Amino acid sequence: METLKKTDITTIIKESFERAMPYANYRELVKQLVIDNASTGALQNEDMANYTMLNDKRMKRWDKTLKVSEADTEAIKNSRSKQTWIVLSESWCGDAAHLLPVMNKVAELNDAIDFKVVLRDENEDLMNAFLTHGGKAIPKLIMVDSETLEVLNTFGPRPRAATKLVSDYKEKHGKITEELKTDLQAWYNKDKGQSTIAELITLLQ
Repeated sequence: METLKKTDITTIIKESFERAMPYANYRELVKQLVIDNASTGALQNEDMANYTMLNDKRMKRWDKTLKVSEADTEAIKNSRSKQTWIVLSESWCGDAAHLLPVMNKVAELNDAIDFKVVLRDENEDLMNAFLTHGGKAIPKLIMVDSETLEVLNTFGPRPRAATKLVSDYKEKHGKITEELKTDLQAWYNKDKGQSTIAELITLLQ
């Protein structure tokens, strides 16, 4: 991001807004992809379709069961700056399936936040402006001042504890394996979105 001028970033964000969709539309898109046995993104195969099916179930579960405490709800509502949150995602991304419902719930609790979703592979300029250690890791949330389009903060692709789990495993084993993916899913299920809520509140403040 540092290599781009502020005016370039603003232009990229404006263009991405034109392609952005509300979370409800993204959910409908994923549901339709399940019916079509397909996924978002350039790569279409059985694995991607299966990941999309799993992620639809995960998002459906989190949309119904995610809990936000009274204290966290109050903290979320305390921020009155008008922000647009735009998150880069794809239907096949496991982390996105756990995190987008949390982002959406936080945004729903504050009417000053407008939450939108864009697809990574259709927004290369935006993705390339917000790489993580040089990689196109998603989900990547970009928090923008709704009036000036100034980038206020970013979040993702994972909350800190999940990031540490992955980095520690890769340091020990040298690569991502199915075992790690299972461990990561277990972490998300145990955490129940609370680490993400806490980190988003910190960024809001």
